[in-house]
Amino acid sequence: MKKIFILLLVFHISNSVFSQNNISDPLPFGPLPSQKQIDWQEMEFYAFVHFSLNTFTNKEWGYGDESSELFNPTNLDVRQWARIVKAAGMKGIILVAKHHDGFCLWPSAYTERSVKNSPWKNGKGDLVKELAAACKEYGLKLGLYLSPWDRSRADYGKPEYITYFRNQLRELLTNYGDVFEMWFDGANGGDGYYGGANETRKINTLEYYNWDETYKLIYQLAPKTLVWGVGPSEARWIGNEEGRAGKTNWSLLRQKDELQGKVPYTDFMSGHEDGEKWVPGEADVSIRPGWFYHAVEDDKVRSLDEMVDIYYESVGRNANLLLNLPVDKRGLVHENDEQRLKELVATLKADFRTALLSKTKIYADNVRENKETFGGKNTVDQNKNSYWATDDNVKKASVTFEFEKPTALNRIVLQEYIALGQRVKAFNVEAKVAGRWKTVAKETTIGYKRILRIERVEASALRINITDSKANIVISNIQAYNAPIFVRMPEIQRDKKGNITLTSEKGNSIYYTLNGNTPTKKSTLYKGVFRVNNAVTIKAVAIDTTEKSSSAVKTGKYGVTKENWKIVSASSGDLKLADRIIDGNPNTVWHFGGKLNKSPHQITIDIGANLKIAGFTYTPQQVGNNLNLISNYEFYTSTDNVNWILKSQGEFSNIKHNPIQQVKTFKSIKTRYIRFVAKSGVGNSETYSIAEIGIIE
Repeated sequence: MKKIFILLLVFHISNSVFSQNNISDPLPFGPLPSQKQIDWQEMEFYAFVHFSLNTFTNKEWGYGDESSELFNPTNLDVRQWARIVKAAGMKGIILVAKHHDGFCLWPSAYTERSVKNSPWKNGKGDLVKELAAACKEYGLKLGLYLSPWDRSRADYGKPEYITYFRNQLRELLTNYGDVFEMWFDGANGGDGYYGGANETRKINTLEYYNWDETYKLIYQLAPKTLVWGVGPSEARWIGNEEGRAGKTNWSLLRQKDELQGKVPYTDFMSGHEDGEKWVPGEADVSIRPGWFYHAVEDDKVRSLDEMVDIYYESVGRNANLLLNLPVDKRGLVHENDEQRLKELVATLKADFRTALLSKTKIYADNVRENKETFGGKNTVDQNKNSYWATDDNVKKASVTFEFEKPTALNRIVLQEYIALGQRVKAFNVEAKVAGRWKTVAKETTIGYKRILRIERVEASALRINITDSKANIVISNIQAYNAPIFVRMPEIQRDKKGNITLTSEKGNSIYYTLNGNTPTKKSTLYKGVFRVNNAVTIKAVAIDTTEKSSSAVKTGKYGVTKENWKIVSASSGDLKLADRIIDGNPNTVWHFGGKLNKSPHQITIDIGANLKIAGFTYTPQQVGNNLNLISNYEFYTSTDNVNWILKSQGEFSNIKHNPIQQVKTFKSIKTRYIRFVAKSGVGNSETYSIAEIGIIE
């Protein structure tokens, strides 16, 4: 009897401990990430590499008829790529193994359109293999991009192509070791070479590839691989190619609706609060305007200001950042791109150098019954698996950090413990300044990571208030930092008459040069608008007068002014407003075409004198929901407005998702008149927009 009693007592105690622990642990809520998705999100920042035939043909999208023999890098070094990526703090590289033109960077057994028929290494090279080895050497993860669309294949659009596509997937996922991410572009169907057919082929993206079966194959071959993009993917496109997530960003998506074509891509910036699937966002962006290398963009690498903003608006808004490095014809990451990465790394390291909350006194509301296990101290212990958790059903709570003395801060990092789901719907941040609480931020979602940039405050205490949550609160990390003042570059504008205006943030002085030299405080101080009619390179720097900090150098390159330019004629549109396209202001827009007028449409411009030009630029409308983008064009030159020479024609590749200034170059020619022809528009639009037309001298 005594033994039975003891056994019952032990059982009761054990059961009580189990129940207590079971009660103490917060329950998961809503859709949850897989461990693969958690590991992927913890990578945060990794590289994209676009390098293929397009690099050598100066295209963004190849048509599919380019010769494999054009692929011939002179000094290809994937270890240089890996070294630069590692130094930038990125965790992996996703290589574009095959783009839309169908050329393969590995010696695929299923096509002759690959490196095996290029001069590079006498056809014996395998770029995917080399990069896999370099990634392993530098401790990076390898990802691969395989375009579902193939403009070269005669069988594209037919069932046989799907077999070909899956055979290539099998090669990539079995021959090169672990692949952390398989990347599928959303561009599908359209015009192409198609083995000589030279036609347009339309497919149903949701049905043609039979994504369910394709995914089964991937998971069978490579269960560790996360699949991104189209189909029932495990991560989603962020909805733009600017590298920026929405301020509100749920890692959830109504994927059932998406797979039926019911979700606009604009929703991808913010996800869905009521999504039934965990599909976190990945923000992709190129370090240059284009995805592939173009020599004309060597001086158009994104500014440090923009790169810093992109980081904070991607990684800092619950999204991973995929930054493209367009490798050049040598086979190297260009020096200008590497330099910008070094500047970005230095800025971010300075911003997050010293965490400020580790020695504070911490007071958390509504901590679960096991306060040692779930207390506020867990938010600063650097342990990603510990967290502050509130009682069940407590959806509003605060955690306060008291400093020993007033402390300057201007960055705040917050992270939810996403293994249990994403919960927070709204929160605010207060700083105690001079004895009074001041609200310094008011935001919505947190997710895996949220980073706030606020105005610098001298705070004796900091308080995070969760004001709305789907379920009880589970926060794994809160940190604060005091980043150095970041001085933004000045803006440079020149109008049609050559008037130059420099602007900067309040409190800054601007110094500039007109001879190409780097400006310093000894250069010319900007005091007001000045005029330069001739071709000029302006370099300007802003200097914060209080902290003596300097911005990065802003460069503006201008040709001869458009003061003498005139609109000669247009096939449609209001001719009285057409001057907007030559006024030097990209914010003014002119429209032509229209439903009653069938394409093509054209406009003719007199540039005032015979000039030697080597290309042109087209800037589309930048603001609005319907940008009326031109997709296919022709460009002519003439010395007499009678006899015309066709100098350039083709497509503005990828302009729908990347509506930036389009640059087209050609062999230089003397001309007095130029004619720009809009042949077709994105989405079959018959109305076209032009913000600015320019020439390259």
